[in-house]
Amino acid sequence: MSRLAIVADAPARPAAEGILTDPALAFLAELVERFEPRVQQLLKAREMRQTRFDAGESPGFLPETAAVRAGDWRVAPIPADLLDRRVEITGPTDRKMIINALNSGARVFMADCEDSMSPSWDNVVAGQANLRDAVRRQIDFITPEGKAYRLVERPAVLMMRPRGWHLIEKHLVHPDAAYAGVAVPGALVDFGLYLFHNHAELAGRGTGPYFYLPKLESHREARLWAEVFDFAERRLGLAHGTIRCTVLIETILAAFEMDEILFELRDHIVGLNCGRWDYIFSFIKKFAQRPGFLLPDRQQVTMTTHFLRSYSLLCIKTCHRRGAFAMGGMAAQIPIKNDPVANDAAIAKVRADKEREAGDGHDGTWVAHPALVPVAMEVFDRLMPTPNQLHRLRDDIEVGAGDLLQVPQGTITEAGLRNNISVALQYMAAWLSGNGCVPIHNLMEDAATAEISRAQVWQWIRDPRGVLDDGRKVTAGLFRAMLAEERSRLRGALGEAAYDAGNFDRAAVLLDGITTAEVFESFLTTVGYRELA
Repeated sequence: MSRLAIVADAPARPAAEGILTDPALAFLAELVERFEPRVQQLLKAREMRQTRFDAGESPGFLPETAAVRAGDWRVAPIPADLLDRRVEITGPTDRKMIINALNSGARVFMADCEDSMSPSWDNVVAGQANLRDAVRRQIDFITPEGKAYRLVERPAVLMMRPRGWHLIEKHLVHPDAAYAGVAVPGALVDFGLYLFHNHAELAGRGTGPYFYLPKLESHREARLWAEVFDFAERRLGLAHGTIRCTVLIETILAAFEMDEILFELRDHIVGLNCGRWDYIFSFIKKFAQRPGFLLPDRQQVTMTTHFLRSYSLLCIKTCHRRGAFAMGGMAAQIPIKNDPVANDAAIAKVRADKEREAGDGHDGTWVAHPALVPVAMEVFDRLMPTPNQLHRLRDDIEVGAGDLLQVPQGTITEAGLRNNISVALQYMAAWLSGNGCVPIHNLMEDAATAEISRAQVWQWIRDPRGVLDDGRKVTAGLFRAMLAEERSRLRGALGEAAYDAGNFDRAAVLLDGITTAEVFESFLTTVGYRELA
């Protein structure tokens, strides 16, 4: 039996013990053999569709799937431990983060192998070991000062988000000559290792292998996940429907296919989630070459704008009609120490955002920091006395293609441009250093928000209307001047030694390259991954 091989220059890690076993690598090889060609086909389809958008085509509700949208069908019943998901917390798979998140009081913790994790080989393997220990309630963490972190008696329900279809795992290869040059999908590695090592233990504890699926752009991509689930269940002797998932609606294209995505995964899916930050990035990316699709400063693109509110309401209506949850999005604010006024303002923004979600009919929400769990919990306890809001069908909502494509109005400011450059530079430096979840300017930034930041600058440079409110045109020269100023500011603030050790110069070169390039890079992380060990 074939098994995936660890590439020669991938260093052995202590955490790999019990994770990269021969049976596990053989299971991954089967996944690659069966599904990698389909992954490539779907990625090629993305490229072809993007070419049509660049030429002027606009997305819409698919005529060929009208019968699915009109049909009277529902998803499979939701597992008991997922019926109340009023507050969820997310974060990467480092050991201390897992413990704090599971202990946070949130109902669900989404352990993230994607946007908030820098996928170095260390992080990928150690993350799987940490998840294995967390599933078995054998995880702890002792600081150098001797402070101990251990799980509470009733931790949050654990879900895991694998990487998207577009990301590869370069440290594993298929040994057979027939697969020479085949890129191993990171999604299959993350999913396969977690499922293989933990399905039996999860079942014994009365829960199951639960996943969040990122960055889908079509129901065909959802269909591939359904086929992966079905194969994995048969291969491991699991009952059909054991694997359950929630899909992030975080691309503009997926918003037009929510019914179809639910239908393809109907035996496995329990809900959709409004992944707002990637959704905004997707909106910029898909229409970056099109006149009339210029977005203002990121801070002005809030969930109260028409196109985002429409997508949120459509998610609620679509999900509840099918018996699935509609989860709200991430509050990126974090507590602000030593500034009570600024902290109160940040908490007020979180509270207002969660009141909108609960009032509209969402079944739960996300936060990025344990201190925000009580804030979100109070809102949903107050406005959602039932475990969920599946009974709120929202038949009053009517959302058309024009609503989803309505460009928000606003201004482009020097402060907005500088903030985008600062966030993209600082995040990418941290990501190259192995940290994918970074507090910057009192917000918790991950790959999605960094993507918005660099994509906006790219678009503003190329669009004739990319003009600051003071009359200056955003140009490559202006971007480079501000990038140099931000590097100088960071060097002064951090000191020479910390700056030099922080990968800021490497990040600046990378950021300059993708921001001034004529062709838009689909993902910042695919470029950055070439630099990771």
